[in-house]
Amino acid sequence: MTEEAGGSAFITVARLLKVQGRVGEILAELHTDFPERFEQRRVLFGWNAERDERRELKLEDYWPHKGGMVFKFEGVDTIEEAEKLLRLEVQIPATERAELEEGAVYVSELLGCRVVETSQAARQIGTVVDVNFGAGTAPLLIVNSDSGREFMIPFVEGFLKKLDVKGKRIEMQLPEGMLELDAPLSAKKKAPPSPEET
Repeated sequence: MTEEAGGSAFITVARLLKVQGRVGEILAELHTDFPERFEQRRVLFGWNAERDERRELKLEDYWPHKGGMVFKFEGVDTIEEAEKLLRLEVQIPATERAELEEGAVYVSELLGCRVVETSQAARQIGTVVDVNFGAGTAPLLIVNSDSGREFMIPFVEGFLKKLDVKGKRIEMQLPEGMLELDAPLSAKKKAPPSPEET
């Protein structure tokens, strides 16, 4: 996620999920493909989106754990102190982010993009509000439609037809029926089968 504060942009590279251990360690969900850069990035920022508050976090140690990363910050030495940091987004200044190879994008660039399904006539699906990692081999785009319905769409090259991050538009060709998988049941489908149907 990218957001502006005090005139400078920050990039979210992780989200603090749960306490890990007894001396202040915290398990984080990674939002970066460059975890090795934590070796040089010892000054990070914890952002509370609800309060729009940011605090400096000095990284004391880190190590991979079950697909995520465990962080140990200076001055955070108890379970209670670690709990105060949960749900913070770990950020770096946008000017420090790594250069990406051609065709790669940052998660922050996907947020706010309009998703359009192009299999037949172009169909507006909605806007990307989040990206979910860890649910499978590909990240899931969390897309909210204008009517308030939520879709989870795998962000895979096979579905992607065009990505315009500057124009905030993602064109995808999705398998038939994918968007209806979690659709509300019709009244007929909700009703129990009649004896003739069983």
